[in-house]
Amino acid sequence: MWRLRLLVLAVLAAGSAEAHANSSDGFLEFSVGKFTYFVLSKSSPQEAVLRHISSNVTFLLFQIHSQYQNTTVSFTKILLPSTSGTGNDRGLVFILRPEQTVCTWYLETEDTKPVQNVALTLSYSERDPIPGGCNLEFDLDIDPNLYLDYNFFETTIKFAPANIGYARAAEPPPCDVSTSRESRWRLRYDVYQYFLPEGDLTEASLLHHLQRMAQVAQVKASAIKVATLTADDKTAVSFSSLPGQGVIYNVIVWDPSLNTSAAYVPVHTYACSFESVDGNCASPGRVSTKVFSTLFALLGLFICFFGHRFWKTDLFFIGFIFLGFFFYILITRLTPLQYDVRLALTAVAGSFGGLLLVASWWRFGILTLCMLCVGLVLGFLVSSGTFFTPLGNLNVFHDDGVFWVTFSCIALLVPVIFMGCLRILNILACGVVGSYSVVLAVNSYMFTSLSYITLNVLRRALNTDFRGAFIRVPFQTNDYIILAVWGMLAVSGITLQIRRERGQPPFPPHPYKLWKQERERRVTNILDPSHHIPPLRERLYGRIARIKELFQKEQPAGERTPLLL
Repeated sequence: MWRLRLLVLAVLAAGSAEAHANSSDGFLEFSVGKFTYFVLSKSSPQEAVLRHISSNVTFLLFQIHSQYQNTTVSFTKILLPSTSGTGNDRGLVFILRPEQTVCTWYLETEDTKPVQNVALTLSYSERDPIPGGCNLEFDLDIDPNLYLDYNFFETTIKFAPANIGYARAAEPPPCDVSTSRESRWRLRYDVYQYFLPEGDLTEASLLHHLQRMAQVAQVKASAIKVATLTADDKTAVSFSSLPGQGVIYNVIVWDPSLNTSAAYVPVHTYACSFESVDGNCASPGRVSTKVFSTLFALLGLFICFFGHRFWKTDLFFIGFIFLGFFFYILITRLTPLQYDVRLALTAVAGSFGGLLLVASWWRFGILTLCMLCVGLVLGFLVSSGTFFTPLGNLNVFHDDGVFWVTFSCIALLVPVIFMGCLRILNILACGVVGSYSVVLAVNSYMFTSLSYITLNVLRRALNTDFRGAFIRVPFQTNDYIILAVWGMLAVSGITLQIRRERGQPPFPPHPYKLWKQERERRVTNILDPSHHIPPLRERLYGRIARIKELFQKEQPAGERTPLLL
């Protein structure tokens, strides 16, 4: 299988000015600025060499990438923490000595399977800043790597500060002696993010797109700049995790005094594991999530087209969302229960919430209370969509107090606006919220960015660290299709219900009053056939008696001789 993938990579390489290493047994030769594909195996470590280094080059940045298997790059054959790095995306900075024209690295892997890699060597002059040149946190003396960590909520990248460039044989500038404009404190760091095609988990695609994130000019042309950090800022940036979606990150350090730049080693993630059994990258959704979201989508689809006509079912749907959302947040933050258990308990609590809202309508008939719940659910979706835009990444909303107050105001604004036309409010909620449940169901089977309209709000409620994460998602072909389907379902459902309800009462009458009036009518009207129906208890006793008769033996009736006339 790995040979087939290597063949595919070779075809890609042939069409895009890439190079294959000139290799003999255990030996690879590289060229500056050329991407090189090769395979590493545990039994055959490789020695990489770069020749004919120009005299105006001060330092080299060698980097190696693989999809999910670890590889090791080292300055020496004997691996030491201060001279080697291991991971999917690792690199080393080599400070050149005077007159040095040849540089050597050592490559190996501990993985039992062959590892497909792509490597690149970049050269920089004495005017260029040195990525990771002022490292005080990680093992390497000069560490140009981005260290990535992810969980369900956020993905965080960390890196070491850079240093200003210097000539061969010169002493490196001190990192923390002064903060003047002549020191590394003048440097700026631009953080870039690049999304792989949605649903594409192939190794060939990753290694191909990594080439767009390795060199400064290509990064600026291909990726989106998310943030700019100064030397005073913490060298760590958080993003919202997107399980199953490939993302590449890189940092470009810029020297404003000399107008020169250098790129760190790009790092990638899918926010999932390729080797786990349940919830892996190929199928990120759990079975329980698929069952729950599918059933919820079927109910939402019914509500989208028939919610206002079936008023009690509509109330059950709204009550399910209302109580289920808050209950899931509560048990997640207060208990260590497993996800499947929490999801099952949420389904039970949501069903109870739906029945409670239906029962309150049946007994008390307070239309305003029911429509407030309906309006808040629609307002929640509108407010979530508002913060799904770039507005949600403003620094002011990284404060929880500001965020939740603004979010609540937008959500409350929706029922206030439509308080004078409650039927329109309910039909809009049925069409928009009901059709959005289909989007959530699709996300459990394939990645779609639209599901994060509400999932990001849920993450923020569950995890306090999520407030500092940048919320960016790809919007590609699949998302345009799903957005069109969502809009089509919402418009169709709203239009159908408005036409059907034309000329009908806005809402059904109070059920308890109707039941009470019907009961009084039966008591007072003796001509009503239902007046003569025995009470429920007597009817039950009568049916039980008839059932008992079926199991009793027939008694002898005495003489059966017919009468003589």
